[in-house]
Amino acid sequence: MSAARRCSPPRALAGLFIWHLKKTGIRQVPCHFVHLCRVANDRLITFQYFNFLKRMYVTQYNKDLSQRAKPKSDSVASLFRESQQLDQEKKVIHKIIPISPVHQPLSKTSNRNELREMKLAAEIGGSATPLRAESKEERQWKEMKLRLDDLPGILARLSKIKLTALVVCTASAGFAMAPVPFDLTCFLLASLGTGLASCAANSINQFFEVPFDSNMNRTKNRPLVRGQISPLLAVCFAASCGVPGIALLALGVNPLTGALGAFNIFLYTCCYTPMKRMSIANTWVGAVVGAIPPVMGWTAATGSLDAGALLLGGILYSWQFPHFNALSWGLREDYSRGGYCMMSVTHPGLCRRVALRHCVALIGLSTVAPVLDITTWTFPIISLPINLYISYLGFRFYRDADRSSSRKLFFCSLWHLPMLLLVMFSCKKSLLEKEEKGDLHGGNHGRAMEIRLP
Repeated sequence: MSAARRCSPPRALAGLFIWHLKKTGIRQVPCHFVHLCRVANDRLITFQYFNFLKRMYVTQYNKDLSQRAKPKSDSVASLFRESQQLDQEKKVIHKIIPISPVHQPLSKTSNRNELREMKLAAEIGGSATPLRAESKEERQWKEMKLRLDDLPGILARLSKIKLTALVVCTASAGFAMAPVPFDLTCFLLASLGTGLASCAANSINQFFEVPFDSNMNRTKNRPLVRGQISPLLAVCFAASCGVPGIALLALGVNPLTGALGAFNIFLYTCCYTPMKRMSIANTWVGAVVGAIPPVMGWTAATGSLDAGALLLGGILYSWQFPHFNALSWGLREDYSRGGYCMMSVTHPGLCRRVALRHCVALIGLSTVAPVLDITTWTFPIISLPINLYISYLGFRFYRDADRSSSRKLFFCSLWHLPMLLLVMFSCKKSLLEKEEKGDLHGGNHGRAMEIRLP
């Protein structure tokens, strides 16, 4: 009886377990078993996790220990490849140069720069210390020394010699289109004075825009920005060009041309230059500046401001809008970095519309030339194809508004202006025709006077 009583509790537990299984269902047993295994797995530390902890401990508390695995050599490789590998290993060993301990704490960037310098020195094969010293000397500020051989090129870039040449060419075109006999002395004085005035205006413009030109990729290599010339020397050069230039125009040609030259310098330096950072109206002011040189050429030849001078100025005025707007379209990022308020940056739609309008305006201005008795009627007919072509490119620029269309319009404007002026000069009315018309009017007037006289 005692043994049976001792064995009764296990039997009772087994009975309870069997009753629990019948109640929950035998089918749920595998699911519970899997769940228990997962819980045990999550709570227990596995062998892989133990290895990971050990590696983390070693790397944190023993930072000096580092291992580098060397790749095994291929047993099938040929002897030639093995010799190449040995040579490469020898070269790598020879490139290693001991670094002297640094006592002062340096920043991370300086350490990286020094390592790069050491690598460059190792690749060249020379010692590391002289190269390192040279690179530090190169990075230091140095005083720019002006050489006499470099001075003409620097002054040419300071005066924007290409733009000055274009200004002189347009003034010469105005002189050639004037209905008077050609005077070589007056032509040379007018061209020289106009060129000197343009050099002065461009130099003063660069003097004022040094901090803004330094932010633009197109103008960051100008002489004043790079420090190749001092600001005092630039101002002296502008004064030495502007004063003789205006004096030549006023005294050697006529006072009207000298006044136009002085007004153009003032308009370019004191109005156009500061307005570039204030309002998009600077483009219209700059177009007036570019339209004055052909008017100066006309007044230098005739001494008066006639309708022909205004027509030539109007052609140059309209031509500048497709030329400059197409150029500024590709330089929008530069102008925004420099802080310039341009149509292409702030009003891109207006920029394209204005360029198209003035392309079409060139056709109308070419038609007005024979009406004002400046050219024959063949000029509007001959100039119509090139005017239609630039108008077509202006429409493409207005419609597409991309770099490709703007570049095509800009390069077209470079050859359009000289060709238009050349066609205009070839269709110019001769002096004989005008003299005959004047003689006819004068002869009729003389006959009338003779009839009146007794």
